Parts: sequence; structure tokens; C-alpha cells
Amino acid sequence: MAEDFTFNITQNIGKLSEGNGGWTLELNLVSWNNRSPKYDIRSWSPDHQKMGKGITLTKEEALALKNLLQTIE
Repeated sequence: MAEDFTFNITQNIGKLSEGNGGWTLELNLVSWNNRSPKYDIRSWSPDHQKMGKGITLTKEEALALKNLLQTIE
């Protein structure tokens, strides 16, 4: 059984896309279980109460991803 957890979107950085029903794929800074915020890419319901699967990155990982994305032509 899944454990209960808390989350707080501390900064909405931007929307990457929008899907059916108003769900959006977003890049945010999210604090999980009252820990330090991390960069987070996942889909969110319009009211931000439900979420899809996603990926959470430290600042260092986000910067490494940024560098990799800059190589795409």
C-alpha cells in the first residue's frame, strides 16, 4: 500500500503542453514531504490536486539535462 505524502508547488516555472481534460505537463519546483524543493516534470490536473507520473531532479541534475538539451538540433 502506498504511503501518504505531502507536496507543495513552491514555484510554477512553466507549462510544456496541455492534454485532454485540461491536464498540463509542467516544470515546477515542488517540495515533497516538507523537504527542500526539487525540479519536477509531470502532468497535473487543472486544480493541481491530482498528478500523473513524473520525474524529480536535483538542481545539478536539472543543469545536466539543460546542457544535454542544448545539444539537440
